[in-house]
Amino acid sequence: MRASTRIRRKAVVLAAVASLGTGLLAGCADDGDNESGSSNGGDGSGKTTITLGLFGTFGFKEAGLYDEYMKLNPDVVIKENVVERNENYYPALVNHLTTNSGLMDIQGIEVGNIAEVVATQSDKLLDLSKYGKKSDYLEWKWQQATTKDGTTVGLGTDVGPMAICYRKDLFQQAGLPTEREEVAKLWAGDWKKFVDAGRDYQKKAPKGTTFMDSPGGLINAILSSETERFYDASGKVVYKENPAVKAAFDLTAEAAQDGLVGNQTQFQPAWDTTIANSKFAAMSCPPWMLGYIKGKSKPEAKGKWDVAAAPKSGNWGGSFLAVPKSGKNTEEAAKLAAWLTAPEQQAKLFKVQGSFPSTPAAYTMPEVTGAKNDMTGDAPIGEIFAEAAKNGPVQVIGPKDQIIQQGLTDNGVILVAQGKSPKEAWENAVKTIDNNLDQ
Repeated sequence: MRASTRIRRKAVVLAAVASLGTGLLAGCADDGDNESGSSNGGDGSGKTTITLGLFGTFGFKEAGLYDEYMKLNPDVVIKENVVERNENYYPALVNHLTTNSGLMDIQGIEVGNIAEVVATQSDKLLDLSKYGKKSDYLEWKWQQATTKDGTTVGLGTDVGPMAICYRKDLFQQAGLPTEREEVAKLWAGDWKKFVDAGRDYQKKAPKGTTFMDSPGGLINAILSSETERFYDASGKVVYKENPAVKAAFDLTAEAAQDGLVGNQTQFQPAWDTTIANSKFAAMSCPPWMLGYIKGKSKPEAKGKWDVAAAPKSGNWGGSFLAVPKSGKNTEEAAKLAAWLTAPEQQAKLFKVQGSFPSTPAAYTMPEVTGAKNDMTGDAPIGEIFAEAAKNGPVQVIGPKDQIIQQGLTDNGVILVAQGKSPKEAWENAVKTIDNNLDQ
């Protein structure tokens, strides 16, 4: 959740719970006429209605998967309720899980929240190991949603293998190579080399552009390639003592001081404008970012982007589907969750939405091997991201990862880009994070 102070965070949580309560409660009324769960479906058709509570764009509807499933299962009706941002969705979900009421038949969970759900809410969720096939999924993805006693509370929808998206035209104007293999060689194996490539870019950079979009994007990418970040294997918070975290912070701060990154916060309107106006040459790029770039770019940017391997493989993003036990159609909901996350459906979803499969079997399917994107032309994006997914680290995920990550970015390295010293930025980030962790 984006929050700069404890007061603001509490206010956002309370507002989110209040505003989303009605939407989530629509999924679990007690009478037989509710929209979500009764066998009569609430529409008099006698069909079983299954509801999904999601955030952002999972893409199931856009890829035609709901329609396909309903054709295969004519007695089922699928309806979804979508909240635009997870920072608004998740607080309400926690509230309803805690009270074990107001839940839809299937609920989406972001990877940054899965550890907290596993640790505190697993007793409210169905064990999906009886429905999903463990061998279908990346092992580390399956483990992220599995408790110590072997209960799997979520099936992985996608992962976010990390690459670098870059503008070929801007690289050329700055005297850098433009072919993806040569570009990847500039920084192979070392994030410091990546920053050095940024210095080379900046020497001849087209006027008004920076090498990279934002300090948040850089630190996220670096940390995504680390096995241990904010928690150790025992579950202890170690971000302040972990040298890998401080090194990532310092390298990002150095890039910010040298003017290699923009001074915007990702996913905010001002940052969207930098994409539209071609104000940077490279960005950390999991597969889903391609959809974001396409949505925010002007038509003339089509085909000017390409994708190269990151200095080190990492993962940024991914989600899960969970089935609350309180639903009236848990069996049908679990079957749908398993079907939506099976390799065949994940491959179709990638082709349409850019959500990269968490199921390795999908990596050899034509929807992945032949995948192309309007922004990146003939780049074999499926093959590039598949290689990153296979080589990514098995990360330790903690219950408050999202809070720590947000503190390091929005309350930390961004301040250096805006004129603060690295020391001041680190101290502010630590203060903000610790205040939020104490709540």
